[in-house]
Amino acid sequence: MGQYIKVGTTAELEKLESGKEVQAGGCAIAVFCRGGAYYAIENTCPHRGGSLAEGMLDNDAVVCPWHGARFDIKTGAVLGPPAEQGVKSFPVRVNGGDVEVEV
Repeated sequence: MGQYIKVGTTAELEKLESGKEVQAGGCAIAVFCRGGAYYAIENTCPHRGGSLAEGMLDNDAVVCPWHGARFDIKTGAVLGPPAEQGVKSFPVRVNGGDVEVEV
């Protein structure tokens, strides 16, 4: 079991139209808020290294801004090419008004 690290607040993340890039536990992580729930996946697209935090959200998917690969923000699974593999997802919890990711 890893440790939980604060990556933002609920108030901050609820205002975002895309994700927030954070560094936690030596990992670049993209954190998203959808419908009051919080999700965290690796930030780097495995296709060519685009920042998923900068991608457009489409329901529960994020679209890589570089080449359009799609990933499930809940699981990190790849949903569409050109990426051929998914990214790691991280457990997220809300502690008071803080959003924390387990790394």
